[in-house]
Amino acid sequence: MNEIRKKKADMTEAELDARHADKMRKKKEARKKILATKTIEKGLIIVHTGKGKGKTTAAFGMVFRSLGHGHKVGIVQFVKGAWATGERDILARFDDLVTFKTMGEGFTWETQDRQRDIAAARAAWAEAKKMIADKSYKLVLLDELNIVLRYDYLPLDEVISALKAKPEMTHVIVTGRNARDALIDIADLVTEMTQIKHPFRSGVKAQEGIEF
Repeated sequence: MNEIRKKKADMTEAELDARHADKMRKKKEARKKILATKTIEKGLIIVHTGKGKGKTTAAFGMVFRSLGHGHKVGIVQFVKGAWATGERDILARFDDLVTFKTMGEGFTWETQDRQRDIAAARAAWAEAKKMIADKSYKLVLLDELNIVLRYDYLPLDEVISALKAKPEMTHVIVTGRNARDALIDIADLVTEMTQIKHPFRSGVKAQEGIEF
């Protein structure tokens, strides 16, 4: 490594530029060959999980990207309830393309009523199934579905079956910590958010525009 650095240090800027251009040309050619083998087009099952922040935020990034292409989007929030959120307010401006269902009543420690939480989860799942089966939706976001699956508020087998039976070109995003193994197994894309630092641990409350 030191020899490589010494060699680069002895090169002129023009030589470094030429070396870089040649390296990037070879990389572009290799990339082009790889892309030529990727011919499948399909709707994806996407899972955002892990303890880190950003699962729902990343999912809404895909929602806005789909809207930019004029796609119809369906959103069901299984847990978030009373909180006013920036994404909900802005998406209300796209009511011709977005169906937004906030079905939860807050986190389980807020309701303190298991049967009420189960009823809310099942009502939300009923709406989610309608959206998933409706071919007019290009993208369906099931926000915090992993949470209710973790607590067994919904039959896991039923959820897996519905996702596997979705229309071929429909994308479905599932968010929340502790994704079940059966869901990960059928997913096309799984991202685990890892927490390195979080301001909450330093006494910082949830910030408008960041958390909601």
